[in-house]
Amino acid sequence: MGYDEPGRDAPVEPSSGVPAAVLENVFDDPFHGEPGRDRVGVHIGWEIVLLIGLVGCAWLLWREDPAVLRGAGLKSLLVDVAALGLLVLAAGLSLRTAAVNLAIGPVAVAAGLHFAEQSDRGLVAAVAPAAVVAAIGGLLIALAVVVLHVPGWAASLAAAAGVIVYIERRSTPVLVQGDYDPRRHAYYLVAGFAAVAVLGGFFGAIRAVRRLVGRFRPVADPARRRGAAAAFVTASALVGSTLLAMLAGVLVAANDAASVVPATGLDWTVLAVGVALLAGTSAYGRRGGIFGTVFAVGLVSAFLAYAETRGWTVSRWAVGGVALGVGLLITRLIERYGRPGSATVETPEPAGDGTISSGWTVPGPVENWPPALPTPATDSPMDPWRSPHWESEPRRWDDAR
Repeated sequence: MGYDEPGRDAPVEPSSGVPAAVLENVFDDPFHGEPGRDRVGVHIGWEIVLLIGLVGCAWLLWREDPAVLRGAGLKSLLVDVAALGLLVLAAGLSLRTAAVNLAIGPVAVAAGLHFAEQSDRGLVAAVAPAAVVAAIGGLLIALAVVVLHVPGWAASLAAAAGVIVYIERRSTPVLVQGDYDPRRHAYYLVAGFAAVAVLGGFFGAIRAVRRLVGRFRPVADPARRRGAAAAFVTASALVGSTLLAMLAGVLVAANDAASVVPATGLDWTVLAVGVALLAGTSAYGRRGGIFGTVFAVGLVSAFLAYAETRGWTVSRWAVGGVALGVGLLITRLIERYGRPGSATVETPEPAGDGTISSGWTVPGPVENWPPALPTPATDSPMDPWRSPHWESEPRRWDDAR
């Protein structure tokens, strides 16, 4: 296709030979990540593995103690699934924005202690002040991360230290004073967690949403600011993750018949971050699966219940450490096989052997082309008999020749 008029742009046609990936990624900003659509095949494959592990662990639990999977035992297990699920959602949300919140474990323990002390005043009266404090604390973490532009793990670890100081003011276990029983709403709680996790995964798979959520992820210098949009999304994720951790702590305290024991809560952080990585969320941010969070939470909860029925003493540190180790391997696979397939698209070369006869388009009229060789200047020829080297006398200083 040639130009009809010189100086005017030619219309773009679908048959111009430009690959579809070039047209699709033409508006991608390379300063905000690789252009192209992330591949989800690696997430689907890993989620199938998680589902098989969940079914196998549930079968072992059924063989060991069927009462755990029916009646009151099932409701108590579902509340545990919802509590751990909220904590994993908190970790996964902050991981997606490349600013992991390490304060979620201590926040959950502090919220459980507060609920145990104030639950006799009613559910709303006990949870509302904790929610306000958690939102303010998350906002302070977010301001430190986005204003100073420092790593999320460092700012949240400092916040975790402050929450642990609050926890250490209590030296004895606290018995839950109220009569709220979350097992009455066990099915609603676990359904709500699953709906939020799956819908969040579906929205996170949308190309525009994924690029927006992962905008804080560095692509060059990690200390370079990522813009106002990245700051707003990251701040919202940090506040939301702190609120989710608070709700998880309330469920753990309300579902436990024993007293709430003061502890640092860092074991909950390790467990939550490990399960989030195990679910397929990248440790670098941006990338994650769809059903992985539900399957990973169910798998870990079923294993903990199975270990309890077998009389095993399994620490949350051990389970969280194993989940972290496997999750880091999954992160490597996701970053290797989940990056856009069209991230490197070469500019198409014109077909043929490089000559006009092979089909190249002439960009303008042939008569306007410049000559191949420059036209020699038309100066008068020099008389060889008047050349200075034929003169016997030396040249004068005022001789203009």
